[in-house]
Formats: sequence, structure tokens, C-alpha cells
Amino acid sequence: MAYIKGFRRRRGFIKKIRLQIGLGNRVFKLAIIGSLTFFVLFFLSIIVSMACYTDLQRLISALVSDEIIFAIKLSVITATVATVFCVIIAVPAAYAMSRLKFRGKDTVDTILDLPIVMPPISLGAALLVFFNTPVGVAIESNLTRFVFEQPGLVLAQFTVISALAIRLMKATFDGISPRYEDVARTLGYTKLQAFFKVTLPLARNGLVAAIILAWARAIGEYGASVTLAGATRMKTETLPIAIFLSLATANVEEAVAVFLILISIAIAVLLLMRKVAGRPPMI
Repeated sequence: MAYIKGFRRRRGFIKKIRLQIGLGNRVFKLAIIGSLTFFVLFFLSIIVSMACYTDLQRLISALVSDEIIFAIKLSVITATVATVFCVIIAVPAAYAMSRLKFRGKDTVDTILDLPIVMPPISLGAALLVFFNTPVGVAIESNLTRFVFEQPGLVLAQFTVISALAIRLMKATFDGISPRYEDVARTLGYTKLQAFFKVTLPLARNGLVAAIILAWARAIGEYGASVTLAGATRMKTETLPIAIFLSLATANVEEAVAVFLILISIAIAVLLLMRKVAGRPPMI
């Protein structure tokens, strides 16, 4: 009889523990789903409020205005040029940071991360100060002007996105085992041939995703651009600067139109990046 009572007590205790565990699991699930739902609804409410702020006719009129069309063209051109220069430098730099071991590597890694953690406006101010030094003055006098000119937009965007591109590309190279290159070397490939014929094909998806994100970041760059190149209508007016100028003149419809353009670009870029990143690498 005592054995039966003890067995029932243990069974009741186990049942109680299971109920507590089940309750804890449900509370945890509700908490994480609630947090996710909050953030989704929060951002959706902002987007919907912007879309519903003005009527469709005014929105279309703002979208087809000469100023907005100019801002779209300038943003696409400058972001593309900045991304091209960024890729040319970021790919070998990221590969070097991934594969090479040298003294002071942590210091170099920290320096490369500075543009990511620093406010973009401070980077623009630093570039502005640089072009007031003898070296900067010589560059502007003999090569091309950057301060308050369109090339300044490209330079500002390049400065902001280069560190991001290097960080993303380095992570891609880190995920590829050096053994593939070692095997290629045993088959007679040089280091350069192994890089182009083995490593790059394996890293293709990650590199393309990094390039897409860098381009999108360049499209949305504001702080460094407005500090170095200024905010001149129909001259250095990119999409983010167009928002600033529209709000400065209380033209909310135009600002909303530019905002929706940037949102559309961001959604398209993120969908494309996920599609590219999800493809298996091919050699």
C-alpha cells in the first residue's frame, strides 16, 4: 500500500512538472511571437502611414517631377560607380584579411570597421577637412573637384560602403576552406589561378549578395554625402538629399514620394539578395 501511495505521489509530481514545463514553453513562445509581431506592425504602420498621407494624384505628380527623376538618375549612377570602385578594392582586401596572417592584423581589422561604427556625417566631415589640407587641395586642383560637386557623392558613398563590403566579403571567404585552393595548387594551378577558378566561383553567391547590399547602402547614403557634396537642387540632389530638401520647404508630398521610392528599392534589393544567396555555388 505504501508503495502504491509513493508511486501515485511520484506520478503526480511528474505530471505537475510537465504542466509547468508546458506552461513555460507556451509563455516563451508567446513572448517571442509577440516581440516579432510588435516590430513587424511597428514598421508596417510607419510605411502605411506614409503611403496614406497624401492622395494618389499628388503622389504621382511628385513622382514624375523633374526634380525626383533627376534625383533617381543621380542616385543610381553615383551608387553604381561607387560600388564598382568598392568591389575592385574590397574583393582583394577581404581575401587578404581572410587568408593572410600578419602582425597587427587585429589593428587593421579595427581600422576597417571604423566606417561601420562611425556616424556617416562624421566621415563626411573628415573628408571635408582632408580636402582643405595641402594634399586635398592638390587633388582638387590637378585631378577633379569633390567638395560640393557630384564626384563628392561617389567618394562619400564609397567611403561608407567599403567597410561594409569588406566585412561581408571576408565572412564569405572565411566560410570557404583553404583546402580547395591547396588541392588546386597540387594540380598545377598558381595562387592567382586558384583564386579565380576555385575560390571566386565558390564565393560567388556571397560576393554578389555583398555587392547588392553595398549598392543599396550607397543609394540610401545621406550623412557623408550632404556634408561633403552639399545639398544643391538638380546638382547634388540624391534621393535621401531630396527628402531633406523637400521637408525643408514643407513639400511633404514630394518627401513621401521619395520615401516610397527608397522603400521599393530596399524591398527589391532584399528579395534579390535572398534569391541570390539561396542559390548553391557553382564551379
